[in-house]
Amino acid sequence: MAGITKLLAVLTPPPFLMPEEYDGLEFRWKWFVFRPALFQREVFLLAGLFGYIAFFLYGRWSNSRKATKWLDAHLPLLESQFSKPKRWTQDGYSDFFNFSTGRRNVASLHAIFTLRPRHDFFQWAFQTLRTFVDLQYRPTDDLQLDFKLLPGALAHDFVWAVVSKDELLSVKTDRWDLTFTKTTENSALPPKFSVMSEFADVTDGVLKAFPFAKVLEDPHVAQYFRSLSITDQPRERPLKPLLPNEHEKHVILNLRAPPASHPSVTAGIVAAMFPFVDSLSKVALRPETKIKLKKVREETEKDIKKESERDKKEEEAEALEAKKAAKRRVEEERIAKLSAADQKKVLERERKRSIRKQQGKLAK
Repeated sequence: MAGITKLLAVLTPPPFLMPEEYDGLEFRWKWFVFRPALFQREVFLLAGLFGYIAFFLYGRWSNSRKATKWLDAHLPLLESQFSKPKRWTQDGYSDFFNFSTGRRNVASLHAIFTLRPRHDFFQWAFQTLRTFVDLQYRPTDDLQLDFKLLPGALAHDFVWAVVSKDELLSVKTDRWDLTFTKTTENSALPPKFSVMSEFADVTDGVLKAFPFAKVLEDPHVAQYFRSLSITDQPRERPLKPLLPNEHEKHVILNLRAPPASHPSVTAGIVAAMFPFVDSLSKVALRPETKIKLKKVREETEKDIKKESERDKKEEEAEALEAKKAAKRRVEEERIAKLSAADQKKVLERERKRSIRKQQGKLAK
């Protein structure tokens, strides 16, 4: 009890002592007296609190406005292409999603806004300060259009991408499927962009099927373009071989989200994505390229299967060891409850058993 009393005495703030003499600004109303000079610290605390709330409200409004303006500007296009376009759904104050279905060659389109955390001062400040320390770190408002393709929409299994050179490092880090590719230059594209392709024949087939280079020549598109990829592989390395029904093919367009003041600036490239997707069934590859692509996937499947089996064996071994350890603990607890004489008998029996095991090993 004495300890609790001492603790309360430490935590209790000292009583406020009203100075006998005060010649500063004072407000009086009946029994109420307010002297601003006595509350200088509280003024700064309240100012900080109101500033944080204002930052939160403005950041939330800014992110919501950016996503809503973009959808409003592109909704007529989505309605002309899909039978079931939907409005935004929101996860927190920086992530917004739109889902559309009902189109030839496209099972679904996910439009995903991942915006900077403008509503959270501390996260925003951390990102901003990190840019001064890590020169490769560039937080941005990301807009991803993920077209999940229907069977038959992509004539062949391959991974291909065209990437802004500013994004090459982050793309290689974030996407396992793009590790299948090699980065090259292509004279058909503006010099600001690089191609990531498994084989040159794939690049020729894609660019012949659809003149995507013309789309990238638009300076407004180039300003917001980050990457465009075609893939038959998951973006993260699978832990076990995929079943036949788990293989999906995607066309993924990554853009910098345009400002709310000019949301329609990306309408041109978004509109171009639909004929681009339709052209993929016309991509022609040489027979030897098809054989190489198939071989790469078979070898990858074998490697993933080996790793999966190895991990499974390790997990089984760990589970068996844990079971043995638990059994030993139970036995040790049982022996600890015995008398000294019984414990001696048990230990002697264990010693003889250990000797017999060693003799059996030496005999072999």
